[in-house]
Amino acid sequence: MERKMTIRDKVLSGDVQRVREILQSTGFFSPDEIKVAEELVQDGTHAGSEYRFLFVEENGEVVGFTCYGQIALTRSSFDLYWIAVSRSCQSKGIGRYLLETTEGAIRSKGGTRVYIETSSRELYESTRAFYLAQGYEEAAILTDFYAPGDDKVMYVKVF
Repeated sequence: MERKMTIRDKVLSGDVQRVREILQSTGFFSPDEIKVAEELVQDGTHAGSEYRFLFVEENGEVVGFTCYGQIALTRSSFDLYWIAVSRSCQSKGIGRYLLETTEGAIRSKGGTRVYIETSSRELYESTRAFYLAQGYEEAAILTDFYAPGDDKVMYVKVF
């Protein structure tokens, strides 16, 4: 079967459940983190939400998403709050495609910088390697941010 990937930026009613399923499938996120993501998707259904989403669909099924937004009180800096691809679709270039598309959307909104943060735990080693491979640079480490021994690692990409 030929892969047909599409991107959409409109949040649909079924996206809350699909985001939950994607995040659960990865094995990376706690129930509390998943709940926050669900709330952001729900917020994204309202006009005027500060959260922007891109959903990648493969053959009509949502297999990944990003959530991003401009950082308050900045001229052109954006946060990438979430990027996730269903475990069954990882290592197929979908994450890279989704990130590149998100960066294009940010540039089209006048963005010149994207910030991403993640955990220093070993579980997130592949995530950190992914960001570096996509041209992000490590910008800061906040020691013991999430918990003792679990630092926040921040990355930046400048366009």
